[in-house]
Amino acid sequence: MSRVVMVVGVARYLGARLAELLSADPEVERVVGVDVVEPAESIGSAEFVRADIRTSDIGRAIRRTAPDTVVHMNILATRADAGGRAPQKEINVIGTMQLLAACQRSESVRKVVVKSSTAVYGAGPNAPALFSEDMVPGVSVRGGYEKDAGEVEAYVRGFSRRRPDVDVTILRFANVLGPTIRTALSEYFVLPVVPVALGRDPRFQLVHERDCLDALRLATVAERPGIFNVAGDGFLVLSQALRRAGRPALPLPTLGTPLVGGMLRRTGVADMDAAMVRFLTHGRGVDTGRMRARLGFEPAYSTLATFDAFAAARAQGGLLDRDRVRTVEQTVRGVLTGEAGHGR
Repeated sequence: MSRVVMVVGVARYLGARLAELLSADPEVERVVGVDVVEPAESIGSAEFVRADIRTSDIGRAIRRTAPDTVVHMNILATRADAGGRAPQKEINVIGTMQLLAACQRSESVRKVVVKSSTAVYGAGPNAPALFSEDMVPGVSVRGGYEKDAGEVEAYVRGFSRRRPDVDVTILRFANVLGPTIRTALSEYFVLPVVPVALGRDPRFQLVHERDCLDALRLATVAERPGIFNVAGDGFLVLSQALRRAGRPALPLPTLGTPLVGGMLRRTGVADMDAAMVRFLTHGRGVDTGRMRARLGFEPAYSTLATFDAFAAARAQGGLLDRDRVRTVEQTVRGVLTGEAGHGR
């Protein structure tokens, strides 16, 4: 049973929600939330400790609070959240190294839970229909966040070898969507005109934000060491998702051109890095058998139900503001007429 839980990365939505959830859990005596900035969301009765995981601050925080369980939520999938690709990699890789080094020195830590991603498998034309946890990560990985996720897991495996007395659980989540959370994928699906790769209709899985938190809570309070894919039942293909969201597609020869990426970044609607381009071109599927058999987790939402919950919430809650719609429409028009990239 976890007594003192440290949640690293509480300034972001899922980290704050997990800290709040755990602070109300009778199986947890105390929750310490760590981040470099104070969270804007409620973290319940959890204590907030300001610390930068890229520095020795995190070691001092662990020595001072003596957690028995550390939940690493501070792995950024979107470079915009970090202020660019360089700081994203520094937070993901250097931050993880510093955090694990502090855990290795700690006498109190007995469990480490890592929120990872199925992006660790990459996406590509030669990918298998389903990735299982024992497949070598990174077969189709080229760089960006996919590579970060692989490096983070490699450091976690190294930590596990050095501290075999510490239980390590890695949860590889499919893309998380839901009524509240904002991600690069959620902003992609609310574009008024959605760019897609011509001739491609990738399939993918989703995890509802509530299921994501429930899986993390289970991994925190129960003894479930190992690596687990986490995804809702079933698949969606991109064309099906766009129809359900009521969004027209804009087929383009490729999504990976600087023009398309720059267009989306300038409008502030979506941060489509290379990893997301590959995902939206080739899709990805993972086997979730171990999630049920060994983690003992059953998602409440299927992939389809997750997407519908997201689409319904956005439709009811001010899907897009008019200025953003107008900006995107003007930019797309500029691309189609060849006027984009000329300062308009």
